[in-house]
Amino acid sequence: MYERTFMEGTRGTQAVDWEERIDVKRMRTERYEKALDRLQDSELGSMLLVSDPNIRYVTGLAMTGGSGADHYTLLTEDGDVVHWDTADHASNQRFNCPWLTDIRYACPGLGNVPRASGRDSARDFLKQKMADLVTEAMEEYGVDDAPMGLDVGNAGLISAFEHNDVDVRTKECVDLMHDARKVKTRDEIECLRMVAAICEAGFQRITETAKPGMKESEVWGEAVQELWRHGAMAQGGYVTSGPNTWPKHQANTTDRQMRPGDIVYADFYNIGYLGYRSCYYRTFSLGEPTQAQKDAYEIARDNLYDVLERIEPGATTDEICKGFPDMEGEHADWYDATDHWQMTTNHWAHGLGLQLYEQPLIWRGLSPEHPIEIEEGMTMAVETMEPAERQGVRVEEMVVVRENGVEILSQWPVEEITQIDY
Repeated sequence: MYERTFMEGTRGTQAVDWEERIDVKRMRTERYEKALDRLQDSELGSMLLVSDPNIRYVTGLAMTGGSGADHYTLLTEDGDVVHWDTADHASNQRFNCPWLTDIRYACPGLGNVPRASGRDSARDFLKQKMADLVTEAMEEYGVDDAPMGLDVGNAGLISAFEHNDVDVRTKECVDLMHDARKVKTRDEIECLRMVAAICEAGFQRITETAKPGMKESEVWGEAVQELWRHGAMAQGGYVTSGPNTWPKHQANTTDRQMRPGDIVYADFYNIGYLGYRSCYYRTFSLGEPTQAQKDAYEIARDNLYDVLERIEPGATTDEICKGFPDMEGEHADWYDATDHWQMTTNHWAHGLGLQLYEQPLIWRGLSPEHPIEIEEGMTMAVETMEPAERQGVRVEEMVVVRENGVEILSQWPVEEITQIDY
C-alpha cells in the first residue's frame, strides 16, 4: 500500500492564501487540455458534448442533471469552446464564468422538453434546431468540413446533423473522452479525498443518532444534513438496518425502526464534492455484534484487501478480479444464479470521478474475457459483501493507484465492525 508523507492529505474546503489546497483553476485548465490534446490527435475537427460529466470536464460548469440536452458544449481542434444552455443558466454563466467567452441560448433537442411536447413534429423541430445552432457555430469557427464527435448515440439527433452534411462520429468521441478522464490530475484526486472525508463526517453522525427506535429514514436524514453542512451534494446513498441489509433493500432507506442486535449499513454513493463522486460503504452494529456478524465481516474485509493488494500500474483486470469471491463465495445458490454476470454490484471495483462509474471496472463477470490494464492515477472504489445469518455486512474503500500500489483515500476504521453503544 502507498504511504502518504506527513503533509499529504485533506486540507480545508475554504479558499486561503497561506497554503496550497485544491486549485480549481488549475484543475479546469488541466482537464480542458487533456481533452483538447486527444481531440487534436484524432481525425475529429470538433466534439459536441451532451453528457453532463463531459461538459463539466471541459468547461468547469456545474452540471447537475437538467432535463436532457438543454445544455451542450462544442470543443474545436483549435481550442475554442462554445456552450449552449437554458436562458437563466446561460445568463448566469456569462456573469459568473469569465473563462468561457461564447455562451449561447440552447434549443433542447433531447430529454424532457421534446418528450413533453406531445407531437413528433415538435420533436423533429427541436432536434433540427439544435443541430442547426451547432452547425452554424462550426461554420463560424471553421471546423464544418471536418468530422464532429458526439458523445451520445441518439439516432434522431445524428440524423439532424447529417441533414446538415455534418459527418458525425460517436464511438471516436466517447472513446476519446473516456481516455482523457480515466487518469486523474492531482486536484481531481484531492476532490475525491475530500469527498471521502465528508462521508466520514456522515458516518460519525450515524454513530451518534442510530439507536433502537430510530427509523432508517431519520438516521439517513441526519447523515445527509451533515454531508450538506460540509459542502457536499448528496445525490445518492442510503442507510438500511436488520433484514434490509441482505440483500440490499430495493427501496433503499425505509421507515423501519432499528432494533437491538441490528446490523446498520451505510452506503454513501454519489455524494459529490466539486462534482467528484464517492462510493463508500461501512457497516455498524447496534450493540455488540454476534460471532456470525464478526465472521462475515472478516471475510468481506479480507476479500476486499486481497483485491487491493493486487492493484498496481501494469496489472490487468483479469488477474486482479481473481481476488473477488468465486461463485460459491458469491453465495450464488442463494440467488439461484449460475454466472458471475448475474451478480452485478455485489463484488467489484469501479472507477470514480465526475461519474460514479468510470474506467476501470474490475469484475469477475467481465474482466476475465475483456481485461484492461491499470494505470497510475486511476481512482476507484472496491467493494465486497457477505451475509451474516439473516443480515449482511458490506465494506468498501476509495483508492487511487500510485506507482507501487494503491493509496487508500477512505479512512474510517475498517478492521472490524463499528459498534454503536446506546
